[in-house]
Amino acid sequence: MTSMLTHAIRNLPASSAWAARVFARSLSCSPQLQAAAVQPKSKKTLAKSGVKNIVVVEGVRIPFLQSGTSYADLMPHDLARAALQGLLNRTNVPKEVVDYIVYGTVIQEVKTSNVAREAALGAGFSDKTPAHTVTMACISSNQAMTTGVGLIAAGQCDVVVAGGVELMSDVPIRHSRKMRKTMLTLNRAKTLGQKLALISKIRPDYFAPELPAVAEFSTSETMGHSADRLAAAFAVSRVEQDEYALRSHTLAKKAQDGGLLLDVVPFKVPGRDTVTKDNGIRPSSMEQMGKLKPAFVKPYGTVTAANSSFLTDGASAMLIMSEEKALAMGYKPKAYLRDFVYVSQDPKDQLLLGPTYATPKVLEKAGLTMADIDVFEFHEAFAGQILANLKAMDSDWFAQNYMGRKSKVGAPPLEKFNTWGGSLSLGHPFGATGCRLAITAAHRLKKEGGQYGLIAACAAGGQGHAMLVELYPQ
Repeated sequence: MTSMLTHAIRNLPASSAWAARVFARSLSCSPQLQAAAVQPKSKKTLAKSGVKNIVVVEGVRIPFLQSGTSYADLMPHDLARAALQGLLNRTNVPKEVVDYIVYGTVIQEVKTSNVAREAALGAGFSDKTPAHTVTMACISSNQAMTTGVGLIAAGQCDVVVAGGVELMSDVPIRHSRKMRKTMLTLNRAKTLGQKLALISKIRPDYFAPELPAVAEFSTSETMGHSADRLAAAFAVSRVEQDEYALRSHTLAKKAQDGGLLLDVVPFKVPGRDTVTKDNGIRPSSMEQMGKLKPAFVKPYGTVTAANSSFLTDGASAMLIMSEEKALAMGYKPKAYLRDFVYVSQDPKDQLLLGPTYATPKVLEKAGLTMADIDVFEFHEAFAGQILANLKAMDSDWFAQNYMGRKSKVGAPPLEKFNTWGGSLSLGHPFGATGCRLAITAAHRLKKEGGQYGLIAACAAGGQGHAMLVELYPQ
């Protein structure tokens, strides 16, 4: 597939929409990219007869930090608890009103495998409030949100808290399988002779640890290596990736300085100072970024530390209700959560193309087109991944040969796309990003005067998610 894609994409006509939008203008931060245009509201709503309206009342996150910094001595449930407490403080929702809590996470702490439950108890929720944890790689909190939507739509709940958490500062490092097997057998040994016999079989290689890797189990390929291959397949250059990464960091810095990141709540870290803002935003220069060597495919790869998302610690939380319940409690919702889809592709050659497959499906479900969308919030795993998806979305050839569609869906215009930064700059706690995308879309819709937002993300396993967010009438 890679060679076919490379041939086809490189031979797209120079007059294509993608060329007009991207290659003919820099992805670096021009005034047009920094300021989102105010869009006129559409006239129709996405409400459906006989289907409950489900709303986001509020969404928060603790600051997303680079792993190994201020959260390094904490556990995942500490971060999730802080996000839940931040949500409670901002909304003043009575704890007993919450019917259910769902959290997403990826690399689980063994001691708190159901981190949703431990965080809920720590945040002061009733022990009568059920809570469970889901995992779906980088769309784990997306799954938490839509699980909450499903519970409310089915009439099982009226109020759900959904969120996600990841702590990359302290990931599980295991003994080798040989050592684990020996230790478990040793635990069952009854006599001193049996124990000594087992110990005598231990060899130096038994002590080699097993480190977790951001790699596909089915292909053994790291996600960064796959991103590099994807960028090559779609002829995305190193310069284009660096330009996009610089755009992300510059827009995030502008949003942070302008007080636009309203979802961030301060967190007093035990034994440390209060953390008030994300610490991974680092606008640089093309010259400095160009000095970095390839991180995965050496020496000719194009994916580097500067145009990749970094390992991040963080947590998010979102209060979701039926519209009827929210209004009865006196809340003014921020947005409706509308149609959503999950997709799955080949985890080898299409690992990171989830947004390309999910976007046209969710638009068709809602009867919308790309032109109807006012705000796009896509997860930025890698700059190359984002740009490859934009190319795929704008390619009739790809739509016809790989998606079974008659024509392309079209690429989002950059003036509507991730204009407050994204995962490359804000950070990407694997289990928490989905909620950030949704609440950012809601805030941008209100700020920019739009009505429809579209969030999308790729995930390990070749999976993806997209959801429509509709601004609540002001």
